[in-house]
Amino acid sequence: MAKGASLSGFPEWLPQERAVEQKIIDTLRRVFELHGFLGIETRAIEQGSSLLKKGETSKEIYLLSRLQEVGHESDTPLENRLGLHFDLTVPLSRYVVENSGALVFPFKRWQIQKVWRGERPQEGRFREFVQADIDVVGNGDLAEHYEVELPLVMVEALERLGKYGLPKATVHANNRKLSEGFYRAVGLTDVEGVLREVDKLDKIGADEVSKLLVSECGADETQAAACLELAEITTSDAQELASRFDALCDKYGVDKDSDAYSLAQQGLSTLAHIVADAASIRPGAVLADLKIARGLDYYTGSVYETFLDGAPQLGSICSGGRYDNLASQGKKKYPGVGLSIGLSRLLSYLLHTVGATASRQSPAAVMVAVWDEASRDASNSIADALRARGINTDVSPNDAKIGKQIKYASKLGIPYVWFPANDAGEEATGDQVKNIITGEQSDADSMSWIPDTVYAQQAISIEE
Repeated sequence: MAKGASLSGFPEWLPQERAVEQKIIDTLRRVFELHGFLGIETRAIEQGSSLLKKGETSKEIYLLSRLQEVGHESDTPLENRLGLHFDLTVPLSRYVVENSGALVFPFKRWQIQKVWRGERPQEGRFREFVQADIDVVGNGDLAEHYEVELPLVMVEALERLGKYGLPKATVHANNRKLSEGFYRAVGLTDVEGVLREVDKLDKIGADEVSKLLVSECGADETQAAACLELAEITTSDAQELASRFDALCDKYGVDKDSDAYSLAQQGLSTLAHIVADAASIRPGAVLADLKIARGLDYYTGSVYETFLDGAPQLGSICSGGRYDNLASQGKKKYPGVGLSIGLSRLLSYLLHTVGATASRQSPAAVMVAVWDEASRDASNSIADALRARGINTDVSPNDAKIGKQIKYASKLGIPYVWFPANDAGEEATGDQVKNIITGEQSDADSMSWIPDTVYAQQAISIEE
């Protein structure tokens, strides 16, 4: 990252780092579009009324003020102020409602865009960062099969990044209905509070979560223990999931005729379906993990967190879930399910832990030399001919000695230097091109020459 990027949490990547980021973006976009997702981009700001009611993340919103309003912000209610979006799901819900008449449902969209969140910066966590999202939104209803399909699309996308050194990714799934039903069945009423505290398990551990369940959510020690035992259930087998859940309900005397148990069974059925179907399509990709809660309030069904093998310090790099009530227009609802990759976190990991780097800074495969400024037009014409054939081409910035021009190309990682025809008496030559990596030089025609792809591509390499 650029050394001058001293504003904490707001990264600025060097050109070769940015090249790695672009490769990641291109790879993800390719996979998303292979599955029929449509690309959109939404505005960076939203009304405070939309941003401030979406759970704990609301505390991290950057609100906006014009210069002449500084010092008078308290005159405007928070709900009427503008803020930078902290994710891409809330903007999507507004976008769908506003454009429902022009969209085809179910609406499948991908979106790769910056978001802003005022959390504490640390390794891999930023205040300004890029997210890569896919969502499917329905009009009135949304088929359950999307809750299986979307995590598998994300796993496929992350697998494609394996060629850049990304470890294997596994989606850990739960269902809010299962958790809520169980919590209510053991006598807890502050379900949202319990979900928020359970969501902290990986950060603060079971003992601290237990204390919070008692002090913040009104649980007694037995209820807290039940919540933590539920969170311990992890399996990739649908039948094992059902049997372990039933055993836990028996242990804590859950009334199996209650509405709460019925709600839990709805969630259990969906989660078992997800695990079973995912196992038949992509074995090992999705794991039932009942400690997954997701702190955002708008999730109503399946919830997901994605972890990389051998990288526990990174935490979840892709998360999401089902939301039935986030987008609505009168009595009409637009339920959705989606997942979001923390792209900047992935990039930081690939750059600083894996050692991924671009093979060169410049995207140009060729730099055309300039004999003197009087002949620059000839060099520009050669460059234009190569570009017209899809070959990325730069022109030397000056007419310095050829050795210096070659050195300039080398610093940028440009593999080929093109020498225009030279009509200087006995030394006259036609156009020639030199591979400055191998030292090979040969005659060339700008209308037919093709660079060797081994050298022409701006590849990503991984340090050993």
